[in-house]
Amino acid sequence: MKASPAEQEHLLRLQSLDTRLAQLAHRLGSLPQAKPLAELASRDQAVRGTRAEAFGTLEDARLELHRLESDVKVVEARIARDSERLQHTSSVKDVSALEAELVSLRRRLNDLEEQELVVMERVEEAEVAVSSIDMQRAAIVDEVAALEAERDQAAGGLGIEREQTERDRAVLAGDVAEPLLAYYERARVRGGGVGAALLQARTCGGCGMTLTGSDLESVRRAAPDEVVQCPECDRILVRTDESGL
Repeated sequence: MKASPAEQEHLLRLQSLDTRLAQLAHRLGSLPQAKPLAELASRDQAVRGTRAEAFGTLEDARLELHRLESDVKVVEARIARDSERLQHTSSVKDVSALEAELVSLRRRLNDLEEQELVVMERVEEAEVAVSSIDMQRAAIVDEVAALEAERDQAAGGLGIEREQTERDRAVLAGDVAEPLLAYYERARVRGGGVGAALLQARTCGGCGMTLTGSDLESVRRAAPDEVVQCPECDRILVRTDESGL
């Protein structure tokens, strides 16, 4: 990896902001409201899952009720049609057939209306269940809002500082070449949040190892635009006049 000495020093400023962001995240996460907020988030996720199931039950019941209502309308229409035909026919055979069909249709209509009542009760029960869950979620939202207000008050300017630091970090990262930034990010993941460190008095600012022997000689021989890494912690070593080389 090649990068000018100025670009490499840029990484130190970026690392400084990343370190500050980690410190701010730790302080914000250590506030007394952090744990109950995490618990509320877990509860809300569980409640949302329960609501999805309850709403699915409600939708199924509504679809069944809609189907029954459609069937009722069809049967009622046939009863009305046959009743009309019965009034206007003089054929004994037709009268007998229509009367038999009307008896069957009314029996079918009665069955459908009984089923309709049962399903309507199911719809009402499902609506109550969904409404109850929505009330639970609303209560959680209120608790979260209250805790977040307490947290923000307790945090003081930490949240504002984090937002400003994140903006500064974004601007600074935008000035780093993409390959070098990706290289730094990988080193930061491996280094537990520290991807670049100053080599000062032959000592790595990341792990505290003092370079000697062949390790020191290897760094000395590296070209100024060569990105070197600590042989101990694998972090990027940024060389300056303070490096003691």
